[in-house]
Amino acid sequence: MRVMILFAALIGLGANVPATQREERPAFSIGAIADAQYVDAPDNGQRLYHTAPGKLAAAIADFNRQRLAFVVHLGDFIDHDWPSYDALLPIARKLKHPWHFALGNHEFAVDDAHKSLIVAKLGMPARYYCFKDHGWLFIVTDGNDLSSYGWPEGSPEHKRSMDAHAALYADKPLWDGGIGDAQLRWIDAQLAEADRRGLKAMLFSHFPLYPENPHNLWNTPAVMALLDRHASAKIWLDGHNHDGNYGVRAGIHYVNLKAMLDTPETSYARLDFFADRVVVKGTGRQSDMVLRLR
Repeated sequence: MRVMILFAALIGLGANVPATQREERPAFSIGAIADAQYVDAPDNGQRLYHTAPGKLAAAIADFNRQRLAFVVHLGDFIDHDWPSYDALLPIARKLKHPWHFALGNHEFAVDDAHKSLIVAKLGMPARYYCFKDHGWLFIVTDGNDLSSYGWPEGSPEHKRSMDAHAALYADKPLWDGGIGDAQLRWIDAQLAEADRRGLKAMLFSHFPLYPENPHNLWNTPAVMALLDRHASAKIWLDGHNHDGNYGVRAGIHYVNLKAMLDTPETSYARLDFFADRVVVKGTGRQSDMVLRLR
């Protein structure tokens, strides 16, 4: 009898604990990896190519133990050479959750004949696209839209890119890229619709925007001005700068995840989504973060 009374008292005590003191569960979570960047080649300084398959496999095994809506790879899945995809994709296919890929500059470090095949190889619907999940709009951007490498040499797209670089971005590195006008209009329209519907939006890119860094998109000011116009835009998540970076501007979080490649341990993250914040739980050298939503 005393045991039953004590048990009932404990249940009652738990019921009276304020909600703020109970463990809050996220509405949903996702996984994120930047720059796995594999090639079958000798390691080059900090680029520990031989570790990439094992680190990707370990991250996938970890993600498979968790409840996730999806996992995003933020570009530079390979370092170079078309056969690199066939070495890494069988590992990626062991993921039990949906994959989403953003295209990096190294995705295109293949011969021109294969560049038009990359989107299908990675199972992407297009070079840039969007989808909705749990009341959020996720926009996957293509920062290679304007680039010296993202299109076959001699193609109209390659000429347009090189003309734009010569006229507007001559001081920017050719290993970066930019977002073209048509894609900018499309992003603007997606965010405008998210504004009208009261959705929160996160944008995925390989390339950073902020803080200022040599890895940032060629046309960073135009892209940030676009984001500033939309209350729905909450977070820009990217890779490319292997050291990682972070800044908040006009209430928008710009999160540059650290590369999986450049470390003897690993680097990836789980992102937990709450009503008022997104919590980044890092593994390996990726640090934890709390991103309060404007």
